[in-house]
Amino acid sequence: MIPLILFLRVCLCQFGQYVLFLLHTEKKQSMKNWALGVDVGGSHITCAAVDLDGRSLVNGSISETDVDNKAPADTILDAWASVLNQTLERLETNFVAGIGLGMPGPFEYHRGVARFSQVEKYYSLNGIDVDRELSARISIGRPVPLRFMNDASAFAAGEAWAGSASGVQRSISITLGTGFGSAFISNGIPVVAGNEVPNLGCVWHLPYRDSIADDYFSTRWLVKRYRELTGSTVNGAKAIADEAPRSAPARQVFLEYGNNMGEFFSPWLRKFGAEVLVVGGNITGAYPLFGPAFEEALRKNGADTRIRLSALKEHAAILGSARMLDASFWEELKPVLPLM
Repeated sequence: MIPLILFLRVCLCQFGQYVLFLLHTEKKQSMKNWALGVDVGGSHITCAAVDLDGRSLVNGSISETDVDNKAPADTILDAWASVLNQTLERLETNFVAGIGLGMPGPFEYHRGVARFSQVEKYYSLNGIDVDRELSARISIGRPVPLRFMNDASAFAAGEAWAGSASGVQRSISITLGTGFGSAFISNGIPVVAGNEVPNLGCVWHLPYRDSIADDYFSTRWLVKRYRELTGSTVNGAKAIADEAPRSAPARQVFLEYGNNMGEFFSPWLRKFGAEVLVVGGNITGAYPLFGPAFEEALRKNGADTRIRLSALKEHAAILGSARMLDASFWEELKPVLPLM
């Protein structure tokens, strides 16, 4: 009889442990580790919830709108907050750890204060504490941290975390569009100072030929060069790309664009020791027209970095900015923010 009692006790004990295991597993599975990621562009804002454990966007959480960057400060802030609130309305907000924003500069990223005094966009926000003003406008029911990072750095961080640069230690990401964005990444963290990178950890402001890099590798150079060759004015890179199959001058524009960019970028790829260069932005749609010339120019100038097109595209900055709510990433990023 005694052995039977002991046997039953052991069975009950094991059963109880199994029940506790199931309850713990169910509770763990019911918890979600989410953060809002926000991509603030020069004329738009896009927001989505990010599953930090899955490194992916939460289905159905994307909200976006166009923004008049010359509007009064309250109008801009209300538009931004409206997009954030649209995403929050679709979520169980108790799972949202906070909000990360990829923000164009000039901006005091460590303080959340705008410094748009010498640029045409968002100048009404100059000196505004965006952290405080947005916190007062969002509907989440409790205080959550708002964290800020340069938008190009957020794009690069997203590609390094979950995109085309994942799995390598050193990468550079560039965005080609109305501006020329860039960021240098080492072990997932933006590098913005030191001998291996340019001042501020980006290249748009560096001298190139008779001007600076931004004047040569943004949309306006393509439009300007096409006008010089044809006498015709177009409104963007896509219009030139559409002409390329039947227009030698259009093809010439992209050939020169690729050659110039390879010549300009190869020294920095070598100096930083980048394993991968991620290319993103709207002009990337024309990569078949300028990519071969770009890659050939890199080889001629001794850069053997692998070139990859952006896997995440417009979602890269959302993922990168949301990652600021990951505790270990945030601790490594904090010392970098005052230098951006």
